[in-house]
Amino acid sequence: MSSVENQLLTQFAQAYLTEQKRQARWRWFWRIFWACLIGLFVWGVMQEVPNASTPSQPHTALVEVHGEISSDAESNADDLNASLRTAFEDEGARAVIIRFNSPGGSPVQAGLVHDEIKRLKTKHKKKVYAVCEEMCASAAFYMAVAADQIYVDKASIVGSIGVLMDGFGFTGVMDKLGVERRLMTAGSNKGMLDPFSPRNRDQEVYAQAMLDQIHQQFIKVVREGRGKRLKEDTNTFSGMFWNGEQAVSLGLADHLGNIDTVARDVVKAEEIVDYTVKENLAERLAKEFGASVGAGAMRAMRGATTIH
Repeated sequence: MSSVENQLLTQFAQAYLTEQKRQARWRWFWRIFWACLIGLFVWGVMQEVPNASTPSQPHTALVEVHGEISSDAESNADDLNASLRTAFEDEGARAVIIRFNSPGGSPVQAGLVHDEIKRLKTKHKKKVYAVCEEMCASAAFYMAVAADQIYVDKASIVGSIGVLMDGFGFTGVMDKLGVERRLMTAGSNKGMLDPFSPRNRDQEVYAQAMLDQIHQQFIKVVREGRGKRLKEDTNTFSGMFWNGEQAVSLGLADHLGNIDTVARDVVKAEEIVDYTVKENLAERLAKEFGASVGAGAMRAMRGATTIH
């Protein structure tokens, strides 16, 4: 064997061993990664405990509505209603406080929670107090009006009784770029409000009528919940929002206060127990690595109707 061949064979052997070592490192990396992931999943399941204890003495039950109200967000009807049922069914709970820090979201989710609050109030004969902190607007306010009384901070953002459907139109940009939209549908309205197609007046009229109908549903709920306390004017149902002090003067809220003052001075049960259903680590991992990623992307592309 010549020196050149011997040199090439040596280089090949070294490259082969280097590649084998690299592959071995990656194999160990993925083994450790999946072992850690499975370990975290099991740990999350093992760590799951009830969110609320059951103290022997009377207490005030708390349920949190935080962030966007949506079927796949932290504040969704399934979890909120489960939290509310647990709170109402606990004999030690003298009343229920629902604390809001939410700009709103889905009218469907809000309606489901609103109706469940009313049902549970009637069934268990317990008072419900809505406490609005940073923001209680739109769909959050839709829920809040089911409470017996609404408490706010003087600087809280309250109201925004309206409905919107938003999106974009890209036809002008497409014309400038020379892009042609090729949309095929079975059904003349299947591509309704498609952002890449020209505006259709009939479809927009239909969509506006639908929004108006949902708005009227919202208005009805507010009027029923607030009753004679509500001081209506031209802005009440316009989508306008107010600070807490203004909301009290307009009858959209009842008093200034927070969860501590309500529990201590109104419910007369100073101890507060949180009944809010919260995701454990395993559930969060399942969502992050599961089908919710794809669903979120599709939802972002489609857009959604929200109460704002």
